[in-house]
Amino acid sequence: MKILLVEDEEELSDIVSRGLRKYGYAVDKAYDGEEAMDYYSVNEYDIVILDLNIPKLDGLEVLGKIRLNDNRTKILILSARSAVDDRVRGLNMGANDYLTKPFDFLELEARVRTLSRIMYVQQTDELMCGGLVLNRATRLVSYQDGKLALTKKEHAILEYMMLHKGKAIATEQLLNHVWDSDAALYPDSLKYHIHSIKKKLVEAGCPPDLIQNIRGVGYKVEETSG
Repeated sequence: MKILLVEDEEELSDIVSRGLRKYGYAVDKAYDGEEAMDYYSVNEYDIVILDLNIPKLDGLEVLGKIRLNDNRTKILILSARSAVDDRVRGLNMGANDYLTKPFDFLELEARVRTLSRIMYVQQTDELMCGGLVLNRATRLVSYQDGKLALTKKEHAILEYMMLHKGKAIATEQLLNHVWDSDAALYPDSLKYHIHSIKKKLVEAGCPPDLIQNIRGVGYKVEETSG
C-alpha cells in the first residue's frame, strides 16, 4: 500500500511516516499543496492523508484537484479544524474520512486499513489464499496454523499480491505500491524479496507454485491444487 502524506509540520510528518512504515506502508511526504500535486501527478497512490492548513495550495484545493478526475484514490483528511462545518465540507468535496488533531496513531492506522478494505472490497482484515492467511491488523502470516516470519518488506509485497489474488501484477506496479518513491532500489530488489518469500512459504508447507512468475509481466498469487 502506498500513501501520500501531506503535512507541513515536519516533526508530525516524520512521526506519522515512521509509524506507517513500521506497519509496512510505503510513504511519500509532501509539505505543501503544490508539492503534493507534483507527487500525485507522477505516482499512483492508494491513500492520501491530507492536512487542510498547508501552504501554497490549501488542503481543500488539493482535494478538489484530485477529485476532478479521480474517485479511486482514498483521501483521509487529518486536520486541526474540528468544526462540524469543516468536516461536512471536506466530506462533501469527496474525502472518504476525516480525523481531527490531536489524534492517536493507532486510530489513524485503523482508519487507513478500513479505507484499504473498502478499496479492495475486503470485509475483514484477513486475506486468505488456500491455507495461507495474512492478518492485516495483527501483521501475522500463517499457513495451516504455522506462523511465517516475514520481514516488513516481504509482508508488504505478499499483502499487495494477496489483495490482487488471481491477477497478474506487473513488476512496476509492485515496485510503485510497495516502495517509497525516493527509495534506492537495486535492479533485482523485487526478485530477491520474491525469492525469499517463496522459500519461506515452501518451508512452511505451501505449494511451490502459490506465487507464480508470469513471463514478461510480473507475478501472481493463486490457489493451487498442490
